[in-house]
Amino acid sequence: MRSYLESHPWITFEATDINRLKPRTWMLLGEARSKCEHLAGAPLPPDVAEDFYRVALIKGAQATTAIEGNTLTEEQVAGILDGSFEVPESRAYQEREVRNVLDALQEIVDQVMQGTSPMITRDLICEFNRRLLDGTEHEPDAVPGMVRDHSVGVADYRGAPAEDCEYLLECLAEWLQSDTFKSEDREIGFALAVACAVYAHLYMAWLHPFGDGTGRTARLLEFLILVRSGLAPLPATHLLSNHYNLTRDQYYRELARASRSNTTVSFLTYAIQGFVDGLREQIDHVRALQLQVAWVTYIHEVMNSYPSSQARDRQRTLVLAMPPDEPIPRDQLPVLTPELARLYATTGPRTLSRDLNRLRDTGLLRKHGNRWAANQSRIRAYLPPVPESNH
Repeated sequence: MRSYLESHPWITFEATDINRLKPRTWMLLGEARSKCEHLAGAPLPPDVAEDFYRVALIKGAQATTAIEGNTLTEEQVAGILDGSFEVPESRAYQEREVRNVLDALQEIVDQVMQGTSPMITRDLICEFNRRLLDGTEHEPDAVPGMVRDHSVGVADYRGAPAEDCEYLLECLAEWLQSDTFKSEDREIGFALAVACAVYAHLYMAWLHPFGDGTGRTARLLEFLILVRSGLAPLPATHLLSNHYNLTRDQYYRELARASRSNTTVSFLTYAIQGFVDGLREQIDHVRALQLQVAWVTYIHEVMNSYPSSQARDRQRTLVLAMPPDEPIPRDQLPVLTPELARLYATTGPRTLSRDLNRLRDTGLLRKHGNRWAANQSRIRAYLPPVPESNH
């Protein structure tokens, strides 16, 4: 009999706990599917959409390394991605960790986009670990990409017996690749894809098959499962890593509870709730982006109804520079941007008054005492007011 059957009886490679999820969790999965479809179909200009995914990628890479102690911020990770941030020599190892994650994430996306999604195998999981640890300051007894042959633990938790790790990793790969997590029904298929990703992460944490980098490997595997499912838009595939990082204390409590209680219901519920919370934030962000695009378009439509002139161009520049629905003192308006400062530098004292009055007449600006605000509410006319929560 294998050792893990006595030491880790909760490792069963069964997903029957999915059927024990509470109705509210199933409702959350339905909401997640709806929001994923909303995100996937949201029309955004290419540059805006590209920036939206870039932000999600940065957050995901920062989160998955931060959980294991990397202290580089999102801004620094963004700088590493675009080459604008030079990491001090003492933190070069942290940069390498982040670069490895970014490269691995991008390779998965490229493979899926090219229609060459990899199958989940023991060798693939080991290759993920090798790539993530390549060139990093890892534990001295860890060999990148090699299943450990010694005992490991995180806090009070001990990983599966070393002598069983090769076997268990093979079992995990076969299980995740099996029909257990597949359905021809798209609604059920979506729920199973999310569950598969979460189970992959949880079982990797339970097995802890590598001497170092198991957490990053687990989150990369989770990412692959969501991306290749084709049911979650790319920005959403980073949300689970973000959730674990933002709730790190709860993350470790849920991992411990899952093994102690011999059930995965609580961890599944915790992960699904975080996934939906992240989707809600992304939907809000996309709505704000779409509103801004519509606002800019509306400004151009309104101003184009006037004859071409320097005054018209200056007025359009002014309203475009103003943040939506944020009253600004009148004397600050001509210096909001360097371009505005240049345009108003050669005008008389009444020019600004004429510009503001015309923009107010068009409905593009509103006056609040001695302050002026861009009237973005003009294009929100059909959005119902949302009452503030008392909670």
